[in-house]
Amino acid sequence: MSELLLLVAGLIAGVLNTLAGGGSFVVFPALLAVGVPPVIANASNTYAALPGYASGALGFWKDLRKYKERLLPYSVVALIFGYLGAELLLHVSNATFSKIVPWLMLFATLLFAYGGAINRFVVRKSAGMRGAKLTGTILILLLLAALSVYGGFFNAGFGILLLAFVAVAGMSDIHAMNGMKLWISTVVAIVAVIRFAVSGSIDWYHGSIALVGVTVGAYAAARLAHRVPTQYIRLLVIVYSAGLTAWFFWKEYAG
Repeated sequence: MSELLLLVAGLIAGVLNTLAGGGSFVVFPALLAVGVPPVIANASNTYAALPGYASGALGFWKDLRKYKERLLPYSVVALIFGYLGAELLLHVSNATFSKIVPWLMLFATLLFAYGGAINRFVVRKSAGMRGAKLTGTILILLLLAALSVYGGFFNAGFGILLLAFVAVAGMSDIHAMNGMKLWISTVVAIVAVIRFAVSGSIDWYHGSIALVGVTVGAYAAARLAHRVPTQYIRLLVIVYSAGLTAWFFWKEYAG
Protein backbone atom coordinates (compact mmCIF):
# COMPACT_ATOMS: atom_id res chain seq x y z
CA MET A 1 0.00 0.00 0.00
CA SER A 2 2.88 2.39 0.74
CA GLU A 3 4.32 1.83 -2.73
CA LEU A 4 0.93 2.34 -4.37
CA LEU A 5 0.32 5.54 -2.39
CA LEU A 6 3.70 6.99 -3.40
CA LEU A 7 3.27 6.01 -7.04
CA VAL A 8 -0.16 7.62 -7.21
CA ALA A 9 1.12 10.70 -5.33
CA GLY A 10 3.98 10.95 -7.80
CA LEU A 11 1.64 10.65 -10.77
CA ILE A 12 -0.59 13.40 -9.38
CA ALA A 13 2.42 15.58 -8.57
CA GLY A 14 3.83 15.16 -12.07
CA VAL A 15 0.50 16.18 -13.59
CA LEU A 16 0.19 19.17 -11.24
CA ASN A 17 3.75 20.36 -11.89
CA THR A 18 3.15 20.29 -15.63
CA LEU A 19 -0.29 21.90 -15.62
CA ALA A 20 -0.21 24.35 -12.71
CA GLY A 21 2.60 23.62 -10.22
CA GLY A 22 2.31 22.48 -6.62
CA GLY A 23 3.44 18.87 -6.92
CA SER A 24 5.44 19.10 -3.68
CA PHE A 25 2.16 19.56 -1.80
CA VAL A 26 1.36 15.95 -2.74
CA VAL A 27 4.68 14.07 -2.63
CA PHE A 28 6.00 15.51 0.65
CA PRO A 29 2.96 14.58 2.78
CA ALA A 30 2.75 11.20 1.02
CA LEU A 31 6.31 10.44 2.10
CA LEU A 32 5.40 11.46 5.65
CA ALA A 33 2.30 9.26 5.49
CA VAL A 34 4.32 6.12 4.70
CA GLY A 35 6.55 6.74 7.72
CA VAL A 36 9.51 8.62 6.26
CA PRO A 37 10.92 11.04 8.89
CA PRO A 38 10.28 14.73 8.12
CA VAL A 39 13.83 15.81 7.21
CA ILE A 40 14.39 12.73 5.05
CA ALA A 41 10.95 13.16 3.47
CA ASN A 42 11.85 16.72 2.50
CA ALA A 43 15.19 15.61 1.03
CA SER A 44 13.53 12.72 -0.82
CA ASN A 45 10.91 15.08 -2.22
CA THR A 46 13.69 17.20 -3.77
CA TYR A 47 15.21 14.05 -5.25
CA ALA A 48 11.86 12.99 -6.74
CA ALA A 49 11.35 16.42 -8.32
CA LEU A 50 14.81 16.69 -9.93
CA PRO A 51 14.18 14.84 -13.24
CA GLY A 52 11.12 16.99 -13.93
CA TYR A 53 13.12 20.17 -13.42
CA ALA A 54 15.94 18.98 -15.67
CA SER A 55 13.71 17.79 -18.52
CA GLY A 56 11.71 21.01 -18.35
CA ALA A 57 14.85 23.15 -18.54
CA LEU A 58 16.00 21.21 -21.60
CA GLY A 59 12.60 21.72 -23.17
CA PHE A 60 13.01 25.48 -22.87
CA TRP A 61 16.66 25.50 -24.03
CA LYS A 62 15.94 27.42 -27.26
CA ASP A 63 14.29 30.19 -25.24
CA LEU A 64 17.08 30.17 -22.66
CA ARG A 65 19.85 30.64 -25.22
CA LYS A 66 19.11 34.34 -25.56
CA TYR A 67 20.07 34.71 -21.88
CA LYS A 68 23.07 32.35 -21.98
CA GLU A 69 25.38 34.99 -20.48
CA ARG A 70 23.36 34.77 -17.25
CA LEU A 71 23.51 31.01 -16.90
CA LEU A 72 27.02 30.83 -15.44
CA PRO A 73 26.66 33.52 -12.73
CA TYR A 74 23.17 32.36 -11.80
CA SER A 75 24.34 28.74 -11.67
CA VAL A 76 27.32 29.57 -9.44
CA VAL A 77 25.11 31.45 -6.97
CA ALA A 78 22.45 28.70 -7.04
CA LEU A 79 25.10 26.01 -6.42
CA ILE A 80 26.72 27.76 -3.47
CA PHE A 81 23.58 28.92 -1.70
CA GLY A 82 21.47 25.89 -2.63
CA TYR A 83 24.17 23.85 -0.88
CA LEU A 84 23.92 26.12 2.18
CA GLY A 85 20.16 25.59 2.28
CA ALA A 86 20.62 21.82 2.11
CA GLU A 87 23.29 22.00 4.81
CA LEU A 88 20.91 24.01 6.98
CA LEU A 89 18.23 21.33 6.63
CA LEU A 90 20.68 18.66 7.76
CA HIS A 91 21.37 20.58 10.97
CA VAL A 92 17.69 20.73 11.93
CA SER A 93 16.26 17.85 13.97
CA ASN A 94 13.13 16.02 12.85
CA ALA A 95 11.24 17.44 15.84
CA THR A 96 12.26 21.00 15.04
CA PHE A 97 11.57 20.59 11.33
CA SER A 98 8.11 19.21 12.12
CA LYS A 99 7.38 22.45 13.98
CA ILE A 100 8.66 24.52 11.07
CA VAL A 101 6.78 22.60 8.34
CA PRO A 102 3.32 24.18 8.93
CA TRP A 103 4.83 27.67 8.53
CA LEU A 104 6.74 26.64 5.42
CA MET A 105 3.56 25.10 3.99
CA LEU A 106 1.59 28.25 4.77
CA PHE A 107 4.23 30.40 3.08
CA ALA A 108 4.33 28.12 0.03
CA THR A 109 0.52 27.99 -0.20
CA LEU A 110 0.24 31.77 -0.11
CA LEU A 111 2.94 32.01 -2.76
CA PHE A 112 1.07 29.55 -4.94
CA ALA A 113 -2.27 31.29 -4.46
CA TYR A 114 -0.98 34.82 -5.03
CA GLY A 115 1.99 34.04 -7.26
CA GLY A 116 0.40 35.60 -10.34
CA ALA A 117 -0.38 38.85 -8.53
CA ILE A 118 3.10 38.89 -6.98
CA ASN A 119 4.74 38.44 -10.35
CA ARG A 120 2.65 41.20 -11.97
CA PHE A 121 3.54 43.55 -9.11
CA VAL A 122 7.23 42.67 -9.42
CA VAL A 123 7.19 43.24 -13.18
CA ARG A 124 5.74 46.73 -12.68
CA LYS A 125 8.13 47.68 -9.89
CA SER A 126 11.21 46.20 -11.54
CA ALA A 127 10.80 47.98 -14.87
CA GLY A 128 13.26 50.67 -13.84
CA MET A 129 15.87 48.09 -12.86
CA ARG A 130 16.26 46.70 -16.35
CA GLY A 131 19.62 47.53 -17.73
CA ALA A 132 20.89 48.48 -14.26
CA LYS A 133 24.64 48.60 -13.72
CA LEU A 134 26.82 47.05 -11.05
CA THR A 135 24.61 47.85 -8.03
CA GLY A 136 21.53 46.37 -9.65
CA THR A 137 23.46 43.25 -10.67
CA ILE A 138 24.76 42.73 -7.13
CA LEU A 139 21.27 43.14 -5.66
CA ILE A 140 19.88 40.65 -8.17
CA LEU A 141 22.52 38.07 -7.24
CA LEU A 142 21.93 38.64 -3.53
CA LEU A 143 18.21 38.02 -4.06
CA LEU A 144 18.98 34.81 -5.95
CA ALA A 145 21.31 33.74 -3.13
CA ALA A 146 18.53 34.14 -0.55
CA LEU A 147 16.03 32.26 -2.70
CA SER A 148 18.51 29.44 -3.35
CA VAL A 149 18.95 28.93 0.39
CA TYR A 150 15.17 28.53 0.65
CA GLY A 151 15.12 26.14 -2.32
CA GLY A 152 17.85 23.96 -0.84
CA PHE A 153 16.04 23.88 2.51
CA PHE A 154 12.43 23.44 1.35
CA ASN A 155 11.30 22.74 -2.20
CA ALA A 156 7.62 23.78 -2.12
CA GLY A 157 6.89 27.24 -3.51
CA PHE A 158 10.41 27.66 -4.88
CA GLY A 159 9.23 27.97 -8.48
CA ILE A 160 6.90 30.87 -7.66
CA LEU A 161 9.74 32.73 -5.95
CA LEU A 162 11.98 32.14 -8.96
CA LEU A 163 9.37 33.50 -11.37
CA ALA A 164 9.29 36.69 -9.31
CA PHE A 165 13.10 36.73 -9.33
CA VAL A 166 13.45 36.48 -13.12
CA ALA A 167 10.89 39.28 -13.48
CA VAL A 168 13.03 41.46 -11.20
CA ALA A 169 16.05 40.45 -13.28
CA GLY A 170 14.42 41.98 -16.34
CA MET A 171 13.11 38.94 -18.18
CA SER A 172 9.68 39.25 -19.79
CA ASP A 173 9.38 36.33 -22.25
CA ILE A 174 7.30 33.77 -20.34
CA HIS A 175 8.99 30.80 -22.01
CA ALA A 176 12.46 32.10 -21.18
CA MET A 177 11.27 32.89 -17.65
CA ASN A 178 9.99 29.36 -17.15
CA GLY A 179 13.19 27.99 -18.65
CA MET A 180 15.37 30.03 -16.28
CA LYS A 181 13.16 29.06 -13.35
CA LEU A 182 13.60 25.38 -14.19
CA TRP A 183 17.33 25.80 -14.84
CA ILE A 184 17.92 27.35 -11.41
CA SER A 185 15.62 24.77 -9.78
CA THR A 186 17.68 22.01 -11.42
CA VAL A 187 20.98 23.43 -10.19
CA VAL A 188 19.71 23.86 -6.64
CA ALA A 189 18.12 20.40 -6.64
CA ILE A 190 21.31 18.75 -7.97
CA VAL A 191 23.57 20.19 -5.29
CA ALA A 192 20.96 19.56 -2.59
CA VAL A 193 20.45 15.94 -3.66
CA ILE A 194 24.21 15.35 -3.73
CA ARG A 195 24.55 16.78 -0.23
CA PHE A 196 21.55 14.79 1.03
CA ALA A 197 22.95 11.62 -0.57
CA VAL A 198 26.37 12.05 1.03
CA SER A 199 24.75 12.43 4.45
CA GLY A 200 22.42 9.46 3.91
CA SER A 201 19.34 11.68 4.15
CA ILE A 202 17.45 10.35 1.12
CA ASP A 203 15.06 7.41 1.30
CA TRP A 204 16.06 6.01 -2.08
CA TYR A 205 13.42 3.32 -2.14
CA HIS A 206 10.37 5.43 -1.39
CA GLY A 207 11.79 8.49 -3.13
CA SER A 208 12.43 6.54 -6.34
CA ILE A 209 8.86 5.24 -6.43
CA ALA A 210 7.63 8.84 -6.20
CA LEU A 211 10.19 9.86 -8.82
CA VAL A 212 8.84 7.30 -11.29
CA GLY A 213 5.31 8.54 -10.70
CA VAL A 214 6.34 12.20 -11.10
CA THR A 215 8.14 11.47 -14.37
CA VAL A 216 5.27 9.46 -15.87
CA GLY A 217 2.66 11.95 -14.67
CA ALA A 218 4.57 14.91 -16.10
CA TYR A 219 4.92 13.22 -19.48
CA ALA A 220 1.25 12.24 -19.63
CA ALA A 221 0.13 15.73 -18.62
CA ALA A 222 2.35 17.33 -21.26
CA ARG A 223 0.56 15.28 -23.91
CA LEU A 224 -2.86 16.38 -22.65
CA ALA A 225 -2.12 19.87 -21.33
CA HIS A 226 -4.09 21.73 -24.00
CA ARG A 227 -7.28 19.91 -23.00
CA VAL A 228 -7.18 20.77 -19.30
CA PRO A 229 -8.49 24.06 -17.85
CA THR A 230 -5.46 25.11 -15.81
CA GLN A 231 -7.38 27.60 -13.65
CA TYR A 232 -9.47 24.79 -12.17
CA ILE A 233 -6.39 22.72 -11.45
CA ARG A 234 -4.82 25.70 -9.66
CA LEU A 235 -7.96 26.21 -7.58
CA LEU A 236 -7.94 22.53 -6.60
CA VAL A 237 -4.27 22.75 -5.56
CA ILE A 238 -4.95 25.88 -3.47
CA VAL A 239 -7.90 24.28 -1.66
CA TYR A 240 -5.97 21.05 -1.08
CA SER A 241 -2.76 22.77 0.10
CA ALA A 242 -4.71 25.12 2.39
CA GLY A 243 -6.46 22.14 4.00
CA LEU A 244 -3.15 20.30 4.28
CA THR A 245 -1.51 23.33 5.90
CA ALA A 246 -4.34 23.56 8.44
CA TRP A 247 -3.89 19.85 9.21
CA PHE A 248 -0.14 20.31 9.77
CA PHE A 249 -0.84 23.18 12.18
CA TRP A 250 -3.42 21.13 14.06
CA LYS A 251 -1.13 18.08 14.20
CA GLU A 252 1.89 20.00 15.53
CA TYR A 253 0.27 22.60 17.76
CA ALA A 254 -3.13 21.30 18.82
CA GLY A 255 -3.14 17.57 18.22
